[in-house]
Amino acid sequence: MSPTSAETRRLQPLKTPSTLPTNAVTDISAALTALLADVFALYVKTKNFHWHMSGPHFRDYHLLLDEQAEQIFAMTDDIAERARKIGGVTLRSVGQIARQQRIADNDADFVTAEDMLSELRENNGQLVSLLREVHDLCDKHNDVATASLIENWIDESERRTWFLFETTRPQR
Repeated sequence: MSPTSAETRRLQPLKTPSTLPTNAVTDISAALTALLADVFALYVKTKNFHWHMSGPHFRDYHLLLDEQAEQIFAMTDDIAERARKIGGVTLRSVGQIARQQRIADNDADFVTAEDMLSELRENNGQLVSLLREVHDLCDKHNDVATASLIENWIDESERRTWFLFETTRPQR
């Protein structure tokens, strides 16, 4: 192999081969990139609330949010690698996350434990809706592998939503 051809290949854009049509790669990788931005935003918010939890149920809530944050973070690599596997690209910076995320940050100096859990419940529910949208797109393009991954993430997100709901339910 000549140095010129290696240099030429090095300067070419990423061209991962895919069996999906070009429009499917473009649509799905863009949807996965937006989803990845949301998952990172939810991860950081969950860790924020984990770090700033206070009150009589501190230990239980602190541990719950740590467990949930680990589960959310575990999705990130799979989402990004799936976008690359199908021939697309994905996030490159924190700035890109900020531009693409649809799950809002919470920078408040103080948030009550109940408000933290309620907000995360809503955000996890929002993530379920976003995951379903990407799943529908995958179905449209017959991308069963991405759809299969998403089905597991929907189940995990619904479980987090359920736990957060039950945690904030008033006692009788």
